[in-house]
Formats: sequence, structure tokens, C-alpha cells
Amino acid sequence: MSHDAHPTPPADENQLIAERREKLAALRAEAKAAGRAVFPNDYKPSHHAADLHHRHGQVPNEELEPQGVKVAVAGRMMLKRVMGKACFATLQDSSGRIQLYVTQDAVGVEVLAAFKHWDLGDILACEGTLFRTKTGELSVKATTVRLLTKSLRPLPDKFHGMTDQEQKYRQRYVDLITDDAARARFVARSKAVSSIRSFMVEHGFLEVETPMLHPIPGGANAKPFVTHHNALDQEMYLRIAPELYLKRLIVGGFERVFEINRSFRNEGISVRHNPEFTMMEFYAAYWNHHDLMDFTEAVLRHAARAATGSAAVTYAGKPVALDQPFTRLSVRESLVVHAGVSEAESTDATALHAKLKSLGEEPPAHWTLAELQFGLFEAAVEEKLWQPTFIIDYPVEVSPLARASDSNPSITERFELFITGREYANGFSELNDAEDQAARFQAQVANKDAGDEEAMFYDADFIRALEYGMPPTGGCGIGIDRLMMLLTDSPSIRDIILFPALRREG
Repeated sequence: MSHDAHPTPPADENQLIAERREKLAALRAEAKAAGRAVFPNDYKPSHHAADLHHRHGQVPNEELEPQGVKVAVAGRMMLKRVMGKACFATLQDSSGRIQLYVTQDAVGVEVLAAFKHWDLGDILACEGTLFRTKTGELSVKATTVRLLTKSLRPLPDKFHGMTDQEQKYRQRYVDLITDDAARARFVARSKAVSSIRSFMVEHGFLEVETPMLHPIPGGANAKPFVTHHNALDQEMYLRIAPELYLKRLIVGGFERVFEINRSFRNEGISVRHNPEFTMMEFYAAYWNHHDLMDFTEAVLRHAARAATGSAAVTYAGKPVALDQPFTRLSVRESLVVHAGVSEAESTDATALHAKLKSLGEEPPAHWTLAELQFGLFEAAVEEKLWQPTFIIDYPVEVSPLARASDSNPSITERFELFITGREYANGFSELNDAEDQAARFQAQVANKDAGDEEAMFYDADFIRALEYGMPPTGGCGIGIDRLMMLLTDSPSIRDIILFPALRREG
């Protein structure tokens, strides 16, 4: 493969590209002689295909044609049939497709002759009147047709489309041209994100923007991307989460804030992970983790209805009941329900240790009972949680930013939401004790010094903010990309990110 910006296509495709370049050269010469632009920018379509079908699609031709409904459309030519003094073509715009009927009598000999040489993929403008063909297809009887943009590369075969999955991700622009389902996925994504944004605002949340370049990365256990700011002569980090900045705003007096944000983690790429991803984090003063769970459930239900029309969705052929109350289980209870552990064994460190070993896991000798419970949860339960389930009562040891329970200091007021065996949200009653937070940061620094690249940094300014006093607060992060996988029934995160991270071509 070539190392230039445009990888070399197959030989037969090279031939087609060469022929199209020759056509463009001829068009340039003609345009120059006539004093006009070869890529004109003076056309304004007044109609879209979908709207025309909606308004006139059911009108019989004996009523439609006499009305002389004038339309002006533009789009990409996807199909063409040449029949002597008449041609049919299918035009695709952002809303859908409509057929054009181009005849010598209506557009003239020269225009029809030129039209016959235009290629699939070319972008055309057409004005005319609506009618229905003998087969009943709504069409535009062209009075004028113009070439707006010459396409130099042939589209994939219309029957097979793009069959190489990586090529679909790499050349998303071609995927969107040729695959209606791909376009529909991203329209659904946009509707869902817009609905989430409006839902948050309606519930009194202020949308904010916080930095993506951080002097200290924080808010999650993750390995950051590192860069260097020349003017400040200091290392900076792409944010791994907006959490600590959003909580600073709660200190500042904004009682409900949210950010639909891009975050970055310098970790593996898989069907569930992209190094650049979208999540929503929201924080509300005077909420606890129970309030957060109620609200998170409502947000997901609302987004599902906006994207799909229903909160009862299907993923990988199995139903997912977002329209029903979500189950809530503690880490310990989940072991009893899903891992074949008895009530007695669920609080017996020796029994849990043995269970983990039987699964091929080797738990560290220093693990506490709570850590053994959590380890077994990750090994044996997580992947079984198909229907929406909140897992609660996480151990303090794995929750460095969450508030400890007042009734049981060994666990935190934290939850994670699992659906289809994957985590979709993580929330907790926030730690607002500055001294406790400082001690937990110190423990994380010790882990980092011991070689844990994902352990958190000590953020002195965040501690200073907490020392001014943060009201009791609940906060939650929802993985937008994973939610969109669920709502569009997509097997890979790459299917719902327009331009996913890929290895460089070459």
C-alpha cells in the first residue's frame, strides 16, 4: 500500500479514476471557454426528497401532474438508466432519494448528451415538476439539470456496498453515502444526545464546558495522553474525566451542572473502547446515590424514546427492558443471585478466595473481604447482567473519590449501572471531606510510586477547593458511546463513532 495520503486503489479502479479525470479536464476547458465555474456554488435547492415523498407520495398522477408542482432538488446521482432520448436517474440528498426523468424534449440535445456522460457519484442540481411514472414512482420531470461537483472516485458496487468493515470506519464518508443503516445510526445518535441535553436543562442543570487540557489528570483511574505546552514549558494531559472541575463548580455555588464531554484514555482499543470517547457527567448538590440512580434511569429511558421511539429495545436479538424499573443489588447480593454463592459464603473470605481460584483467578493475599467480593463480582457476575441492574455498596478500596457510607464505613455510596453485561454509568455520593480526600489521594500516589500507571495524581488545588466547603453532592458519569451502541443495536463502539481511532494507513 502507498504511504501517501491516498492509498493506491486496484488497477480497474485506477482506470475508472483516470477516465473521470479526463472528463473533468474536458469540463475545465469548456468552463474556461464559456467563462463559468467548473464547480459552481450558485445553486440553492428548495426541496428535499423525503419532504416531497411525504407531501406528494400518495397523490395519484392524474391529480399530481396537472398541478405542475415545481421543485428544485440537489444531491448525489446513485443510479442512472439511459434510454435513447430519455434517462432516469436516482438522486440522493441528506433526507433520502428521488427519481429524475431527463428527456431531450425538456432539457435539449446538448444537456442530455452531457448528462449521459456524467457518472454515478456526481452531484447534480435539477429543477422540474413532479409526476408519477407508470410504475407509480414519484419523480421529477426535469426542465433543467446541471453538474455541480464531478466525482473522481467510483462508488462501491451498488449491490454489495462496502463489505470491508475497516474500510467503512476508515472511509466513513463513503459508508454514509452508500449505507442507509449507517446514516440512520448517526441520526439516532444525534437525536439521543440532543434529547439528553434538553432533559438535563429541563431538570435545572446548567451545561458547562471545562478544560480538555489538564495540568494534572484526575477524576478516574486511567492512563492519560501526555503532551507539552511550549509557552508554559510544562507537561499537559488530555482529560481522562471532567469530574474534578465539575465539582469545583459545585463548590463555586452552581448546584446542578453537567457536561457532555470528550475524554481521552491512553489504553487499549476494542469493541467497547476507543481512546477518544464521549460521556456525560452531571453533579447535583443535596443529592445522594439513590437520587442519582432514579435520575440516571429516567435519562436512559428518555434517550431511548428519542432515538428509537420506545424504551423497550432489542440488542443482539435479545430484549432489554429500559421501560421497566431497574434492578438494584449490592456487590454481595449479586454474588448470591448470579455467582452460585450462598449467603454464608458471600461473607466468608476463605470461601470467596477459593471460588476465585476455581475460576482461574489468583487474588492477592492482602485483599480484604470487600475486595474479594468485588473481584468475584468482576470475574463471575458482570457479564451476566443483561437487564438494567444497578450494583451498589462498592468497597472503599476501589472507590477513591466516593463518600463512605455513614452506617458502614467499609463501603461507599456508589453504584454502577450494567446492561448487556457492560458498564454504562458510574455514580456516587461525592466525598466532600477535604482531609479524607487528601488521605485517599496520598494512597493513590503511593500506588503510582509502586508502578500503577492508572493511579491518580495528587491534586492540591482540588483539595484547596474542598477546603472552602462543598455541599453534600451526588455525581454520575454515563458512557454515551456505549449507550448509543445499545440504542442502535451495534456490536462495536466503532459503529457509532463517526471517525474511530485506527492504525495509520501505510
